[in-house]
Amino acid sequence: MTLTQRIVRPALVTAGLLLVPLVAMQFTQEVAWTLSDFIVAGALLFGTGLAYELITSQRGNGAYRLAAGVALATALLLVWVNLAVGLIGSEDNPANLLYGGVLAVGLVGAIIARFRPRGMARTMLAAALVQFLVPIIALLIWKPELTLGVAKVFGANALFVVLWLGAALLFRRASSTGL
Repeated sequence: MTLTQRIVRPALVTAGLLLVPLVAMQFTQEVAWTLSDFIVAGALLFGTGLAYELITSQRGNGAYRLAAGVALATALLLVWVNLAVGLIGSEDNPANLLYGGVLAVGLVGAIIARFRPRGMARTMLAAALVQFLVPIIALLIWKPELTLGVAKVFGANALFVVLWLGAALLFRRASSTGL
């Protein structure tokens, strides 16, 4: 597949996904996206799709492709949730910036691992650990009152930890199949 084809596919998927809120805005007041919302969402979706295409272009293993998809979808979801509503408090809470560390660990680890499955499995484990630590660090720094809201933060965070661990297991499987 050529580079142009690898760019066109995520571009078309992004355009299709962005049509959903655009059409919804015509029929309901519940959806009120601004131009900047469309630009940010488009950049996130296209960037994630293009990253998937480029990362998996040299890998034929299905477990590796699935692992890359889970990892990239988890990163996309983490950014999207933090931009939309925030995991810790509101989207304006500075504690949410700590989640940038999770993304940095994933990116730097992937580069160090040269996207090889064994190294990627370790990177996803590191991302899961950092994800687990973020609300603990936020709790220690900002010392909020312990309420049901804090429990919800830990619950939502646990979902992301499970997703990172799932990607790690898939990368581990990909490494054992001789990739």
